[in-house]
Amino acid sequence: MTSATRRLPSGRADTVRPRLIATDLDGTLLRDDKTVSPRTVAALAAAEEAGVEVFFVTGRPARWMDTVSEHVHGHGLAICGNGAAVVDLHGEAGSHRFVTVRELARDNALEAVRRLRDAAPGTVYAVEQTYGFNQEPDYPRLHLEIPDVLAPAEELLGRNGPAPREPVLKILAFHPRLDPDTFLRVARAAIGGRAGVTRSSPNALVEISGPGVSKASTLALCCAERGISHEAVVAFGDMPNDVEMLSWAGRSYAMGNAHPDVVAAASGRTYANNDDGVAIVIERLLRP
Repeated sequence: MTSATRRLPSGRADTVRPRLIATDLDGTLLRDDKTVSPRTVAALAAAEEAGVEVFFVTGRPARWMDTVSEHVHGHGLAICGNGAAVVDLHGEAGSHRFVTVRELARDNALEAVRRLRDAAPGTVYAVEQTYGFNQEPDYPRLHLEIPDVLAPAEELLGRNGPAPREPVLKILAFHPRLDPDTFLRVARAAIGGRAGVTRSSPNALVEISGPGVSKASTLALCCAERGISHEAVVAFGDMPNDVEMLSWAGRSYAMGNAHPDVVAAASGRTYANNDDGVAIVIERLLRP
């Protein structure tokens, strides 16, 4: 079920030795039970031993990265919050260090909240900051954690809101009735270029980040620091928040369980997350 080759003008995708593997977590590297299979653990270790860096690139906040912290190997870095932060996962749980923060300006955030409320009445919000999570009272318990503060989004994002000096990484917007893809289209049309809008959930939940912030743009910055071209990157994903990254990478793979937009963006397909789709491709890439 795997296929290769990136649609690049240069036609070099298959001849460039991979230098970095970028993989989403939920629905991609992780099985549905949120574990990493032994085969995948072995494949990640083999890639690092062969000199290929592995970056986890996820919509998750840093505090949800303990599942994979032991697998980050030497560099210890992961891209979290759909590109809003680069985090060093070395150290104990809850002590991860933010290396790069690409915040959502509060004025942009407030304008995005207002515009989406007008376009989709009934929308409710949660706010992710570097070390905090706050939400509106009607926002559902989607994330299995207790918010620090319950208040309207306008208060959470205001100058007198909780932790006003702590950067806002992204806003989560939920609609109780709209179809997920419809809600994403409505949100993008309403917010325009004031923020980046995507989704990674099967629910009508969109994620709002700073303008130009995405998994792809932050991964590109990390690669530029290392002198790695996009042609030498292999990427994996399953949901719309992976589309830009899969389009940017020299080779990319949609999981067998991927959203149709992801299948269209990727240059190849692999097996589903529960069937070690990432590991199967890495094993093939590392063959002599």
